[in-house]
Amino acid sequence: MQKKILFIGFIFMMTAALQVNAQYAKTDSTHKRWFVGSTLFLLGNLSSTNPPNFVQLNIGYRITGKDVLTIEPKTWKYAWPNGIHPLFNKAYGKPEEEFPGYVREYGISVAYQRFLHKGLYAELNVMPTLQKFVNNEGKKIDRGFQLFNTYRVGYHVKLFKDRFFIQPSIAITHRAYHTTLPDGFKQLDDKWSKFILGEPGFHFGFNF
Repeated sequence: MQKKILFIGFIFMMTAALQVNAQYAKTDSTHKRWFVGSTLFLLGNLSSTNPPNFVQLNIGYRITGKDVLTIEPKTWKYAWPNGIHPLFNKAYGKPEEEFPGYVREYGISVAYQRFLHKGLYAELNVMPTLQKFVNNEGKKIDRGFQLFNTYRVGYHVKLFKDRFFIQPSIAITHRAYHTTLPDGFKQLDDKWSKFILGEPGFHFGFNF
């Protein structure tokens, strides 16, 4: 159910973006400096099966009209290896791939966006996270650290006279480094790649 919610929402927003991207026919001479926002993946919390209890806040600053820095504090939990694509890999959600518990992560991303042409941008997102490993009895059994990178290409769409915006995107995620996982978690995680290709994304925000 969670996968369907995210995928349907992403397709809907991509369609909406294609309908309004003509407003980027020319480069704006002015732009709003600050913005706050989040991500459509908050809808995953509505799932009745393994909800991620996901929270994310984006706080951004436009250095220039083409260069943007964003700080993104976030937290979530997951019970399947990060190397399984949650939308397109049938192994995600299968009992035999499920951790003997779950991982709770707390991280702060630092993202740099560079606009390439009109609303098209590329982004590097680097996120160090603290990990808490919890077993099926709800007891914390270990702690860890992970460096999680996202390489993203997306499109920035202005709405309501640039008061709001949306950013549909596609990304490669990369678990660049992590400490050793506890027994039971490690064996499942080692089966999967450190990269996920083609992960959809959708950010939205308010400019001020």
